[in-house]
Amino acid sequence: MSYSYEYPRAALTVDCVVFGLDEEDLKILLIQRDLAPFEGQWALPGGFVQLEETLEEAARRELQEETGIEKVYLEQLYTIGDLDRDPRERVVTVAYYALVKLTDHKVQAATDARNVAWFGIDDLPSLAFDHETILDMAYERLRGKVRYQPIGFELLPTKFTLRQIQHLYEVVLDRSLDKRNFRKKILSMDILIELDEVETDVAHRAARLYKFDRRKYQRLTKQGFNFEI
Repeated sequence: MSYSYEYPRAALTVDCVVFGLDEEDLKILLIQRDLAPFEGQWALPGGFVQLEETLEEAARRELQEETGIEKVYLEQLYTIGDLDRDPRERVVTVAYYALVKLTDHKVQAATDARNVAWFGIDDLPSLAFDHETILDMAYERLRGKVRYQPIGFELLPTKFTLRQIQHLYEVVLDRSLDKRNFRKKILSMDILIELDEVETDVAHRAARLYKFDRRKYQRLTKQGFNFEI
């Protein structure tokens, strides 16, 4: 049986805050809009949800279509429904944040994105719509969650050094960490696999490489283990 609805319905979109990490800074992936409104301005990747897809499917599709990024850690963040957030019509958006290994993805603009680029978290252009507010929400969520869940490893290469782990936390938390205490704590968790490999093609002394032992972390969690930095 078909039904008709008497009430007008708001449009539904998804917007994605994509985080990456390099040797210098925490990065945000932005697109340059090729369509009105805000044509030519930078914005978060995103778009309208199609009737035949879930919210997460829409978010992953928009990421792939507008930036070329796919198969990444993605988590729902918040739903924003301010009345005047889009000049076209009443639009409710569901925000997500994604964590990306920079070396694993080559970004490429497509569909309604004129350009796509990485920006430092402290060197962002003015953003379209209410995307600055959404980005601030995502950054706050990342800074909180990275301390009690090992999602930060999603920003690192598959094989990494202890220096790279410390750099990750110092950049995301925006504070310095004592090298000796940090390494002692991260190693005492026993969730890293020490590899019989060292860095290559580096100017400094080559450091030992490690991998995150996801299966062991999951087993420990079931036994009551609490990850905390």
